[in-house]
Amino acid sequence: MNPSPGPQGPLPLVARLTTDHGVPLVDDASLPTDAGLTAVFLPGASGESGDVAVVLPELLKAFAGRLSAAVAAPEAEAALAARFAVFVTPALVFLRGGEQVGALTKVRDWAVYRDTIQTLLEAR
Repeated sequence: MNPSPGPQGPLPLVARLTTDHGVPLVDDASLPTDAGLTAVFLPGASGESGDVAVVLPELLKAFAGRLSAAVAAPEAEAALAARFAVFVTPALVFLRGGEQVGALTKVRDWAVYRDTIQTLLEAR
């Protein structure tokens, strides 16, 4: 489950999340623990990882001020996937207060992302 295939590091679209959109890289010790909803992106090595990397900034815009994001650091992704019982990537694992409250794997329709996040936000 290598999140960064190839010798040049992370997939370019995944890398842009940190460089262009300011999404932090996290590991087990630096996972967000605030009360807000955070989507932690576990890219994996799937060809769909780039698609989710494009969708994530749009989700942050759509839920501005109510959703934050982080990207699993490549060296921490396998441990985070095991911790959150994610066996299919790419995945968005949703945390609140450092606890998992949901997850979506693979690429989904926009409505699935929107409805899932809205449900999680309302479940406070």
